[in-house]
Amino acid sequence: MSPLQIFSVQFLMSITIYSVIAKWYIWPRLKTISIYDALIPLLLLHAFRHLGLVFILPAFIGTTLPKEFAEPTAYGDLATSVLALTSCVLLRNKLSAGIILAWITNLVGLSDFIYGFYQGVKQLVPLGPAYYIPIIANPAMYVAHFLMFVLLIRHSQKAKTT
Repeated sequence: MSPLQIFSVQFLMSITIYSVIAKWYIWPRLKTISIYDALIPLLLLHAFRHLGLVFILPAFIGTTLPKEFAEPTAYGDLATSVLALTSCVLLRNKLSAGIILAWITNLVGLSDFIYGFYQGVKQLVPLGPAYYIPIIANPAMYVAHFLMFVLLIRHSQKAKTT
């Protein structure tokens, strides 16, 4: 198999495994609690995206990463991390601004992932030791993005009917 084929298999397997975990264990709990409480653990996962700054750390990743991938991905991850933490604080205090910021966090974070994934595959980015980020951490966060969208859309629909 080519490196891209191996990456694809690993990524798809991780997405599948995290989806099963979410469906069997996480979603049943999240749908029974308030939107404020349900979004927090999903956002806390994204708070760890500050780790994406590793992509601009030549001592760790090397100097082979294209700037078109490294810088937007690193700073997009950092922005998502800060937004996620801020959302958590607002949601923990049951402030409706937390819902709005959760939407923004989800949109910014998913846009960052889509851009980074596209650039990474397009340029066959040599991630070196950071290879495990997109095949272990990112799939969990993709699933969390999906769950957040479902929660936020359901919340919006409920708000319209009341």
